[in-house]
Amino acid sequence: MASGIPHAMERPHFIGIGGAGMSGIAKILAQRGAKVAGSDAKESATAESLRALGVTVHIGHAPEHLADDASCVVVSSAIRADNPELARAAELGVPVVHRSDALAALMRSARTIAVAGTHGKTTTTSMLAVALGELGLDPSYAIGGDLAGPGTNARHGEGGIFVAEADESDRSFQKYDPDVAIVLNVELDHHANYASMDEIYESFQAFVAKIPAGGTLVVGEHAGARELASRVSAREDLTVVRVGESADSDVRILRITPNGMTSEVTVALPDRGELTFTVSVPGRHYAHNAAAALAAGVRMGIDPADLARALTAYTGVGRRLQLKGEASGVQVIDSYAHHPTEMTADLEAMRAAAGDRRLLVVFQPHLFSRTQELGTEMGQALALADASVVLDIYPAREDPIPGVTSALITEAADAAGARVTPVHDKATVPDVIAGMAAPGDLVLTMGAGDVTDLGPEILARMSR
Repeated sequence: MASGIPHAMERPHFIGIGGAGMSGIAKILAQRGAKVAGSDAKESATAESLRALGVTVHIGHAPEHLADDASCVVVSSAIRADNPELARAAELGVPVVHRSDALAALMRSARTIAVAGTHGKTTTTSMLAVALGELGLDPSYAIGGDLAGPGTNARHGEGGIFVAEADESDRSFQKYDPDVAIVLNVELDHHANYASMDEIYESFQAFVAKIPAGGTLVVGEHAGARELASRVSAREDLTVVRVGESADSDVRILRITPNGMTSEVTVALPDRGELTFTVSVPGRHYAHNAAAALAAGVRMGIDPADLARALTAYTGVGRRLQLKGEASGVQVIDSYAHHPTEMTADLEAMRAAAGDRRLLVVFQPHLFSRTQELGTEMGQALALADASVVLDIYPAREDPIPGVTSALITEAADAAGARVTPVHDKATVPDVIAGMAAPGDLVLTMGAGDVTDLGPEILARMSR
C-alpha cells in the first residue's frame, strides 16, 4: 500500500462522494492504494471517473451501502444528520471524519500551498497545479473543479508538494497548516454560517494562525485581504507578500493587456525585474489570480521566470468561463459565479471579450440565504448583460426561506435597467434562448447549481 494513508482511511466510505471536494479526496486515497467506496445521489461523470480508479460507487443512500469493514465514514457539511448511511455508521461504531480532516491528513506529509478567499480559489489552485506539473514537480492537488487538460479535480503526485483549495464556507480551512497560504479576498458570504464581517475576519485569522513559523501569507489587493494582513501584522515569524496593482504591492502587476479570451500580464518582483506571461482566460481578476499563484510559487523556492512560463500552460478549469461550444454562430460559455462580486467580474470580462457582440445570461441563484442577503446586488450585476434569464433558486443544502425567491433578483435587475426574463421551468430555457439569440451572440450560463447542465442543451437546440 502506498505511503501517506492514515490508518483510519485505509477503507473509507464517502457519503456524497460525487461532490467536488469529496471526490478529490477519494481519488487521492484511491491512487495511494486505499480501498475506497462511497455513495452519491445520482450518476455522473465524476462517479464514472472514480470507478475507473477502482472506487466502488453506489447510487442513492442506503444503510447496506456501508461495508461492515469500513475503517471510517467521510462526510462534508452538506450531509444531513438523518442520512441512513450515517445512522448505520453509528450502529457499527465506525468513526466519522469530516472532509477537511481527511484532506488535512493527506497534506501533512508534503510541503503545502493552501488557496483561500471568498472568490478565485479554484482558478488560482488550478493555475498552480498546472504550472508545477509543467515544471516536472509532480504535485498532488485537490481542487473544486476539473482541470481542462487532465480533466480531473485531484491527483496524487510524488513530488512532495501539495496544492489545495481551502474552503472558508464552514470554517473547515482552519484544519490546515500550510507552508504558504494565499488569501485572495475577504467578503461576507455563507450567511448561514457567518453573521458579520467580524466573524469572517476571525475565521480567516484562525486560518492564518495555522501557518507555521517561517511560513508565508500571500494576500491579494482586495480591501478585505489587505485588512486581514493588517490584523495579523504582529506575527514576526510570518512573511506577508502583497500582490496587486497598487504601489505598495510586493509583487506588482504593471500591465494587463486583454486579447480576446486571453490576457497578457506583466509583473515586477523584488530584485527580479519584470516578467510577462499569458493568462488563458479573460478578465482582470484572473490576471490577479495568476500573479498570486506566481508569488506563492516563488516563496516555495521556484524560479520566477520558469514559473511565469509554466503558468502560460494553464488553459482553464471547468465552470470558470469555460467554453462549452458553438452552434449557429452562438458561443455558449459556463461560469460558476454566484456571488455578486464574482458575477460582476465575470460579466465585465465577458463584456470586454464580446466587443460589439451581444451578451445573453442564464442565471440561477444559489442558496436561499445568499439570495436573501445579496439578491439586490445580484440583480444589479445582471445590468452588465444585454439580456438575462433568471431561474428559480437552487437550494443545495438549504430549506426554503419564506418570502425569498428569485423575484428579489429580477425586481432589482429591472430597477437597474436590466432586460431580464424570469423562467420557472428550467427545461424551457433552451427554447427561450433560441428565441433570443442571433449569430455572433455570447450566451453565459451562470451559477453554482445545475444551470451548468443547460449549456449542451442550449447548443443542441441552437443546432436545430
